[in-house]
Amino acid sequence: MTRDERYMLRCFDLAVLGAGRTSPNPMVGAVLVYEDRIIGEGFHARYGASHAEVNAVTSVPASLRHLIPKSTLYVSLEPCCITGKTGPCTNLILEQGIPRVVVSCLDLSPGVAGRGIAILQSAGVEVTLGVLEKEGKHLSRFRNHFVTRQAPYVILKYAVTPSGQFAPTGNLQSWITGPLSRRFTHRLRSETDAILIGARTAAIDNPQLDNRYYFGASPLRIVLDRHLALPDNLHLFDGASPTLVVNELKSEKDTARKVEYLHIDFGEGFLPRLLGELHRRKISTLLVEGGARLIRSFYDAGLWQEAYIYTGSVDFPAGIAAPQCPGECVETFVIGGDTLRLYRPLSSE
Repeated sequence: MTRDERYMLRCFDLAVLGAGRTSPNPMVGAVLVYEDRIIGEGFHARYGASHAEVNAVTSVPASLRHLIPKSTLYVSLEPCCITGKTGPCTNLILEQGIPRVVVSCLDLSPGVAGRGIAILQSAGVEVTLGVLEKEGKHLSRFRNHFVTRQAPYVILKYAVTPSGQFAPTGNLQSWITGPLSRRFTHRLRSETDAILIGARTAAIDNPQLDNRYYFGASPLRIVLDRHLALPDNLHLFDGASPTLVVNELKSEKDTARKVEYLHIDFGEGFLPRLLGELHRRKISTLLVEGGARLIRSFYDAGLWQEAYIYTGSVDFPAGIAAPQCPGECVETFVIGGDTLRLYRPLSSE
């Protein structure tokens, strides 16, 4: 492993400390190094707060600040060159006189996408691009998908029995996986902006769709209720966290219950319309935990980026067949008595 790779790995470790709090911005980590010694480091902690480069520079002790113009800045994503919630990080780098910058991958946001690199190089900064690029792209996949596809990054999650069943027949709720798997699912929820289910799942399971088994904020709850047939006594309407009800009848807000009704045509092209609306609302990651029909609709439309599929030890005397994932398994985990497989589309990098 090279020196540049070693410090880039530290950037990655720092970046994930912001998981679940930076959206729709990316997770980014940065490290300042002088003669093989870290003198400052930082990460993007939450949306609207200082970027990783700013935090790395400000973390340098007063006694070492004279070393900044002699140091190398490592950053997991191309420094921004546009003004958003904060100023351009390229300006900071030039103001601090940092002579060398090492970057893992490009930020594909409009107005950046290589321009940040070009600005630094034109000012005489030595830039090394592409260090652990594959890993950097994976870390930044939510943001780069969001800005290039104008849609949230979609993660499907469901469980199947050893014989391939999705749920028992007869509209009955039944757990397939164990408590450790449920905790891992709540970790996924903590790192996504919103969670989506259909009306049938809401009515049968009455889920809370919160993050009570892990740390961090709960995601926005979204339910598809085309004709507004769901009863008001469901957990979705308990006011514990906001709920977006997608329907064909009305658009209005019930502030007291933290419920918003969003009118969308459920006809042909429904899913792209829904994802486009979520993009407009700056939802960059969407976790789909709906029933078999909803999962299949995302598969059929090709509108998914990852699928977490659990295989538990429980089987049903009679059950609904689980959707068949059209992707490839890229990772396998054992969680308690369950097996979790991560799939991505065949065309995915």
